Order: sequence, then C-alpha cells, then structure tokens
Amino acid sequence: MKILFLHGWQSVPGGVKPTFLAQHGHEVINPKLPDEDFTLAVNVAQEEFDKHQPKVVVGSSRGGAVAMNIEIGEAKLVLLCPAWKEYGIARTVKPGTVILHSRAVDVVPFAESEELVRNSGLPASALIEVGDDHRLADPEPLEAMLRACGLS
Repeated sequence: MKILFLHGWQSVPGGVKPTFLAQHGHEVINPKLPDEDFTLAVNVAQEEFDKHQPKVVVGSSRGGAVAMNIEIGEAKLVLLCPAWKEYGIARTVKPGTVILHSRAVDVVPFAESEELVRNSGLPASALIEVGDDHRLADPEPLEAMLRACGLS
C-alpha cells in the first residue's frame, strides 16, 4: 500500500516510523518538509499527495498539522501527536481519522488531541492513547500506527 508520511519539525525523511512502515512492505513517500515555512511544507505535501495518490496519509506532530491542511480526498488520515493548534488553519479532521497520542507528551498536550476529536465529531475511540513520549517510536506505538493505517 502507498503511504504519504509527513515528518515533524526538525525531523528528517527516513526516520523510525516511515522505515517501520516500509519494513512491513508498504511504499512510503516521505518528503523533506521545510521547518521554517509552514505554507511551503503544505505545498510540498500537497504536490507529493497529488503525484503519488497514496491510500493513507500519516502526519507526525507538525507533519500532522501539515496533513490536516492538504486535500486528501478519500485517503485515510492517521495523526501522531498532531500539533494542529500551533500550525495551519485546519481545526477539524475528516471522519475515519485516527489519532495516536501519549499522555506523557509535553510537546503537544494530550488534551489538544481530545479537543480535535470533539471539534471533528469523531467517536472517542478515534483517539488512541499509546506510548511514553512524543516520538511514538517504540514497538507498541509503531504497531498501533500500523493498525491505525489498516495495514496489520
């Protein structure tokens, strides 16, 4: 399956999460997003989405905010500790979106994902509490990300 993975601020393509998805047999498009220009990051992400037409878009932290601000049609949206209150203008997500977040996170408070679920009219089950830090790069959150993508 084709997945567009949008990394977080001061992160780079080829990290633990997109590599994990690729190791499970999926084609992962993982563009470098500019850190200092959110609008340009959204434009890069939209171009990659339009070019590759992935079935799933995964956005991590700032990359989650980027993902919320692009047009993805019928693709599934999976957000990892999305920094939506800090970046962009989108304040809701589409039905079927899954959000993974750790309560131990201080970078992006868990309450922000709870608010996003409420704003979007999603069921409480759309927010999955997992992991012990913001990176969500340990085995449990990685497996949860794979399930959220509908890939396991």
